Amino acid sequence: MLEGLEIKEVLFSEPLKTDLLRLEAEFYTAKSFKLSKSFTGAEIIDFVQYGTSEELNEESEGYPVLRLNEFQSNFIGQPSKFCKRIDNQTYESLKLKKDDVLICRTNGNPKLVGKSAMVPKDYDFAYASYLFKIRPKKELINASTLVSFLNSIYGRLEIEKFSMASNQVNFSPAKFREMRIPHLGINLNNRIEENTYRAFILLEKSQQLYASAENFLQETIGLNNFEAGKEPVNIKGLNESFLSTGRLDAEYYQKKFDILEEAIRSQNHKTIKEIRTDNYRGMQPIYVENGDLDIINSKHILEDSLDYNGFEKTSSNYWDIQSRARVYKGDILTYTTGANIGRTQVYQSDKKALASNHVNIIRIKEQNPVYIGFVLNSLVGRMQTDKFSAGSAQAELYPKDLDEFLIPIIENSDQEKIAALVEESFRLKKQSEQLLETAKRAVELAIEQDEDAAMRYIENAGI
Repeated sequence: MLEGLEIKEVLFSEPLKTDLLRLEAEFYTAKSFKLSKSFTGAEIIDFVQYGTSEELNEESEGYPVLRLNEFQSNFIGQPSKFCKRIDNQTYESLKLKKDDVLICRTNGNPKLVGKSAMVPKDYDFAYASYLFKIRPKKELINASTLVSFLNSIYGRLEIEKFSMASNQVNFSPAKFREMRIPHLGINLNNRIEENTYRAFILLEKSQQLYASAENFLQETIGLNNFEAGKEPVNIKGLNESFLSTGRLDAEYYQKKFDILEEAIRSQNHKTIKEIRTDNYRGMQPIYVENGDLDIINSKHILEDSLDYNGFEKTSSNYWDIQSRARVYKGDILTYTTGANIGRTQVYQSDKKALASNHVNIIRIKEQNPVYIGFVLNSLVGRMQTDKFSAGSAQAELYPKDLDEFLIPIIENSDQEKIAALVEESFRLKKQSEQLLETAKRAVELAIEQDEDAAMRYIENAGI
């Protein structure tokens, strides 16, 4: 009757022997591991601080505030929201300094609770209240090694053990103080730090190449000095509005969209419908634990790449069953519902994969798919996304909308130049991720075997 249940018998006197006084069953049935030498979280903290809980805005009003959404691998990215309700003194106290560590303390998704990122240089950013900041004592453990551990399989086990579950899972600074942190030697700490900062340099170069591609596109199509305009009113007659578009929402007819479309129509251009062979959404996925076929969800479409390492799994049997969801190399994948609607990336792998029902698949003829995907992800594509997804409570981008997108058609050589910049950017980002993965695996090997095994692994990685 009790088969499959996780059960452990603990004497009531056991929790009374410690300062933790944890009585919930999950604490004692949680998976654990042995550490030959360790610190408590409390021992390695030099400084700890919560973020701001004040209201944020997207109008660039006030100070930039980092959120979990802007974590990039083991690093932080650029904030997309701001806060005008904090004073300068509070902002100064919340600024992020080199080798700070940010940790997610609460989230509706338990897998994101405890997710960590390091700050590789000083930034003039504050951060939101569901994150907390610590500065580790570097003589005990550096920020790179701490984040590598927290994001490793063993860090996750400790986070899950010490988290508190109610309506949402919570991993507060108080719980961080209770968890175990591996005590690793200075040599291993230094090598992990070296790998981490090499990864950051590569990531920055990757982002610079991507920005170069964006600048080249805008210069080539004459939009380098483009200004969308902020006129609040745009008068349209019935014939040029509802009778031709079927749209009654005022947002669809904003002046800035007219300005963009006029700029594109003034040069060689085509609609997606004219250059594609296929355009449809994927299918509702059927997940299979330990499956052998990748599933691409909207969450895997990142700002500057696909999250190839994060794909979920299903059985290869569904390749035949869900033929409409098949993804092939060169397919353009677009995020169709929710906060990151319109975000687009091109699938660059030879592996078979299926797309979920919130991912749109476009296949292109004649034009370079990397170039077309890049345009959809640029200012040109994002503004058209804003236009077609406006006017509803839940933002949606349908295949029929994507068909109407205007695409500047530039010389093949220029398309190839942009594609080369994007692909080199992707290559550097992948190399950066490999360095971070090596650092994380080295921490795991130090726990599983010893520090010599961890050092050998880093040496043999050859990155």
